[in-house]
Amino acid sequence: MQSWLKPLYDAETMRAVDRWAIEEQGIAEAELIEAAGTALAEAVAGLAPDGPVRILCCKGNNGGDGLVAARHLAGMGFPVEVLELFSGELPGDLDAWLEGSGAVVDSIFGTGFAGAPREPTVTAIEAINRCGAPVVACDIASGVDASTGEIAGVAVEADLTVSFHAAKVGQRIAPGKWRTGELRVVPVGIPVGAPGEPMVGVIDPAVLRLAPPRGSHSTKFSSGEVAIAGGSRGLTGAVRMSSLAAIRAGAGYATVAVPAELEPVFEAAQPEVMSVGCPGGDGCLAPGSLKAVLRTFERAAAGVLGSGMGRDPGTVELARDAVAAIEAPLVIDADGLNAFAGEIERIAARKATTILTPHAGELGRLLSRSSEQVAAHRLASAREAAVAAAAVVVLKGDDTIVTDGERVAVNALSAPALATAGTGDVLAGVIAALLARGLDPFAAACAAVLGHARAGLDATARIGAAESVIAGDVIDSIAVGIAPGAAVE
Repeated sequence: MQSWLKPLYDAETMRAVDRWAIEEQGIAEAELIEAAGTALAEAVAGLAPDGPVRILCCKGNNGGDGLVAARHLAGMGFPVEVLELFSGELPGDLDAWLEGSGAVVDSIFGTGFAGAPREPTVTAIEAINRCGAPVVACDIASGVDASTGEIAGVAVEADLTVSFHAAKVGQRIAPGKWRTGELRVVPVGIPVGAPGEPMVGVIDPAVLRLAPPRGSHSTKFSSGEVAIAGGSRGLTGAVRMSSLAAIRAGAGYATVAVPAELEPVFEAAQPEVMSVGCPGGDGCLAPGSLKAVLRTFERAAAGVLGSGMGRDPGTVELARDAVAAIEAPLVIDADGLNAFAGEIERIAARKATTILTPHAGELGRLLSRSSEQVAAHRLASAREAAVAAAAVVVLKGDDTIVTDGERVAVNALSAPALATAGTGDVLAGVIAALLARGLDPFAAACAAVLGHARAGLDATARIGAAESVIAGDVIDSIAVGIAPGAAVE
């Protein structure tokens, strides 16, 4: 794993770590449970619960953690009630039992859980989610798959999750991320040096140091030239934002290929970027535009295809032909992706680097499934697409995932301001700029994703509200977003 990724553990890796600590390091399992339960109790006590603490637990170590927490909380003077679900019996009215709770502890399932909960745990989880008290999850919210973030049935909606030894994959990837609440990772006495290397990690700001700075001998060409093809009637703003984002992210030179009829509009709006008017379409790129598009990419160190292209049949044909013929590293975005709906394998024929930047709907079209199916299985869908396209996939969202099919990076920096039109075009331009500046594809995508999120946060701070931020504000904050030393988290 790259040094700029903070490891996230899946269930199998965490089991291996526990086994190593017990069998090879001589740490008693009871000691680990005691430490976990103590940390859990301290977290609950820190909430200063106004009312009894109710703890629900099943068999296994997770239930044991809950019982230890109950003992410690009682010793601190908190009234505590425990419901052991493994007996198969529930109080006649679980809602009444939970009413008035100062805090509720979910100690039902641990990180080894997979699949859908069954009764009586389904009823218990639903009651927890209705109770209105602060909910603290022991290691992971019950019902969330620790290895994927998937939820097969019901899952606890935690306000705070106390995760032992390390964060888990399912706590950072939706929908599991949305059931985690505040994530607090606590040590439980497992030494460093456990064998096995997680293949998933959270993107750390250290990745931003990989991009080489400009020096006294730099030129606009040595700083990296980016080419962008896209635009159609009513959508020239997309290529404008993508190209401006590229030069804000350090590309020394940017050229856009747009429909000839729309070139004057683009030139009037974007003086810092060169343009090429492409013949062949009625306000959109078409098969007759191919030669002009390819000439635009001849000298490019990296490029973007798809921003604002539209879905005219001729444009779809142009996109497919251009993707196959462009020899530069290429970011395919928006309607460039839609051109390969149901035919993602065609992208794999490219010889040069390819990065795909879909949201859930676009990835669903690539894989011939609904956006809801992608949303329910985000990690698996992103990996599948990366393998099928022989590309790096950036699955956009609050938990943006970057994967080459094996390595996985997750953005844990939430930036609600990015939920607005045009920010995807901005991200595509930043990725292309970092590719052009010399970063390898996986690192370029990770650095761009994090820098983009940081720019969204900086724009929010400047504008005053996430809801008021527009894509242009994010572009204005790119310099802060990609600066390694800027404190925006």
